Amino acid sequence: MLARTIDRLPTGPGMLYEPKWDGFRCVGSTGPVRMTSRSGRSLLHRFPEIAEALTERLPAGVTVDGEIIRWSHDGQLDFGALLRRNAASARRVRSLSRTEPCHLIVFDLLALGGRDLAHRALAHRREELEHLMAQVVQPCPLTLGWQTDNAQVAMQWWEEMPTVGVEGIMVKDARRSYRPGRRDWRKLKHTTTTEAVVGGCVGHASAPRALVLGRTDPGTGELRVAGRTGELSYEQSEELGRMLVKAGPDHPWPRTLAASWGQSGRQAYTQVAPEVVVEVAPDTAVVSGRWRHLIRYVRARPDLRPEDVPTGLDVE
Repeated sequence: MLARTIDRLPTGPGMLYEPKWDGFRCVGSTGPVRMTSRSGRSLLHRFPEIAEALTERLPAGVTVDGEIIRWSHDGQLDFGALLRRNAASARRVRSLSRTEPCHLIVFDLLALGGRDLAHRALAHRREELEHLMAQVVQPCPLTLGWQTDNAQVAMQWWEEMPTVGVEGIMVKDARRSYRPGRRDWRKLKHTTTTEAVVGGCVGHASAPRALVLGRTDPGTGELRVAGRTGELSYEQSEELGRMLVKAGPDHPWPRTLAASWGQSGRQAYTQVAPEVVVEVAPDTAVVSGRWRHLIRYVRARPDLRPEDVPTGLDVE
């Protein structure tokens, strides 16, 4: 189940509020144990400490929805640790699971004892989840997510929690069932971000200076140029350089692109395989089917596939 962006906190009967955790979305199940990302990829071998906790601390026939996060030693959410884990070898993963252990913040219960709960109201699922998690011995990589029906408490979270890296507030209707793929939840974020596919870069693929971003045309299904990021930092370039692969001759874009970011003529760039998804923060200005201004790069999203990216220039 997904969320759409809103610009103010709604109130009223049935409204429930949760922190919007900054991590990898994960649906975990037991009997046998499975861990699946939003894009359908298995996370089982990337986070063995969480897989072990699912096996040992929960009964068989349970399915939970949550967010994998990493708390750093200074009390901040560390998304970079998730990226390191995602790119690590099997031996390195085992080491990181000890030196940089992660947690699964559990916020929904979809099955219990093999019974499907997705059709039940969120209020019922939450009650069952709280009872289940009360039996999990702590400390443990499985943690019950916070939730409140008090809008004032939610706004306090909104104001105070960005200091530790919480992105915003999730708003859910206690009366609603769980509908996979539907954007029936809502999110109030401090910054509106979205995703794009990297189709090229300024500089070498192993050391990009900026990214050329793509989005699928909803009418034709073709990958179109959507914009360009500003200059990347050294750390961002180094991280992306390990992910980008120079494209072969079947790349869908021409070798040069018409400049639309304050320069005239056409610009050469390095074509890369359009397989890497990144999170960016564009503004609303659009010209000729592209974001008009340079786009702020936020981070890589290795937990997403190109088909998970919105089409056109929509932020959702």
